[in-house]
Amino acid sequence: MKKNTLFVFILIIALAALSACGNKPESGATPSPEGGSGSGSAPKEVTLKVGASAVPHAEILESVKDKLKAEGVTLEVKVFTDYILPNTQLSEKQLDANFFQHQPYLDQFNKDKGTKLTSVGGVHIEPFGGYSRKVKSVDEIKDGATVAIPNDPSNGGRALALLEKSGLIKLKEGVGVTGTAKDITENKKNLKIRELEAAMLPRVLDEVELALINTNYALEAKLVPAKDALFIEDKNSPYVNIIASREDNKNAEAVQKLIKALQTPEVKKFIEDKYQGSIIPAF
Repeated sequence: MKKNTLFVFILIIALAALSACGNKPESGATPSPEGGSGSGSAPKEVTLKVGASAVPHAEILESVKDKLKAEGVTLEVKVFTDYILPNTQLSEKQLDANFFQHQPYLDQFNKDKGTKLTSVGGVHIEPFGGYSRKVKSVDEIKDGATVAIPNDPSNGGRALALLEKSGLIKLKEGVGVTGTAKDITENKKNLKIRELEAAMLPRVLDEVELALINTNYALEAKLVPAKDALFIEDKNSPYVNIIASREDNKNAEAVQKLIKALQTPEVKKFIEDKYQGSIIPAF
């Protein structure tokens, strides 16, 4: 009797398991009205996590959320206030992509950290500028004035190159945008170069005579680059801000949908209308 009861119990479990397997929908499939997956089913929805600076990067990403949603991609934007964590978290696969940097910065980061992050495509240029609350022109900058620049190599070199273009210093021939303070060969006004975290630069405007500030941080500080900068890079700047990803996911469908959504006439108009020349489309 016990054997028969055990046999029936095992049979019931087996039938239940078979029934469950038979009713389990195909992974990623959306049932058609007839109950099958159907060739006309909607694409499987995916979530794309992208790290970004608050302004303008996150704002530009927000402008394409609805378009991506219609294409089956739910865009999650995570805002960062520094230039390190977005790449660190991307490398560690906590993010699928990021949007805050230009190619020279990414190249330097990969070199310094041993990461293998890559550009998916360019979106816009943020002309780098020199700002002051103490003087209204370069000619008014006093002898011995303190000038603050970013402390990361790519943006620091960029700042020094802009100072040279503005006639404030001269750099060792050939260093271009890779120069450091040690490459200054002429400094007639005896400027004191102070290197700080890029995000800190708008906050020290009351302490220094001049600060070279990345446009995203200038905009966050309610500065208008096209109006407030004493001098600014022109539209031929090579520092295009890019969507970055990893080598293993740069060709992923969702990542490719993101860059295509960003490089459209609609986004170009959004950038031109919202930022009034402070940000320049690069596509």
